[in-house]
Amino acid sequence: MADDTTFYKRADAMIHLANEQVKGDVTPGDVSASAMFAVSRYNAYISAIDFDTVEAFKAERDEVIRYFTEEYKKMLTEHIDDYTENFDMYTKPE
Repeated sequence: MADDTTFYKRADAMIHLANEQVKGDVTPGDVSASAMFAVSRYNAYISAIDFDTVEAFKAERDEVIRYFTEEYKKMLTEHIDDYTENFDMYTKPE
C-alpha cells in the first residue's frame, strides 16, 4: 500500500468527492455516514466475488469482518494520531 502512489490518488479523489458533497443541509457527518455505508457495501461485494460458493463465503464471514474491522481500526488510529499531532494545522487553516 505505502509504495503504491495510485493508492493515495484514489483516496484523495474519494476525499475530494466527499468534500464536494458537504453543501446546504448536508453535513460532514452525513457524508461520512454515506461513505462508510458505501465502503462497507463495496467491501462485502469484493469479498463475495472471491468465493466460488455462498457456503464458502458464509464459512469465512467472521474472518472477512475481522479483517476489514482491524484494517479500518489501524487506519483510523493512524489518522487520529496524525490529527492529534497536527490539530491546529489541519483544523484551523490560514
